[in-house]
Amino acid sequence: MSDMPPPPPPPQSPHAQGDTLSPSDEKLWATLVHLGGLLWLVSIPVIPALVGYLVLKNKGPFVRAHTATALNFQISMFIYAVISAILIFIIIGIFALIAVGIVNIVFSIIAAVKANQGQPYTYPLAIKFVS
Repeated sequence: MSDMPPPPPPPQSPHAQGDTLSPSDEKLWATLVHLGGLLWLVSIPVIPALVGYLVLKNKGPFVRAHTATALNFQISMFIYAVISAILIFIIIGIFALIAVGIVNIVFSIIAAVKANQGQPYTYPLAIKFVS
């Protein structure tokens, strides 16, 4: 009975991924998480960044850095938007809210381009909540 070989390992699912992503997949997901900031007209842009961070943070150092950066920026922009909405009662809030929207769009696109090029990016005006 000792002549029998050990049983084969169970088959792997074709959809199972390893613990890390390939560099091209890291760039793709980092780019998409930054572009999630453009969804501010249809949802709260913190949500794509938060989901991206929670799902992808252990998939590679590049994607972790970019998802954390995107999440920090989107949380900061959300705080600035809430403050601006409160200030609408004294007119300046209207201009501040428009500025927050423009800043969010511009810097999300810049960050997405940098991520797609494989370069690190740090948003200006972002408060560091997660690292």
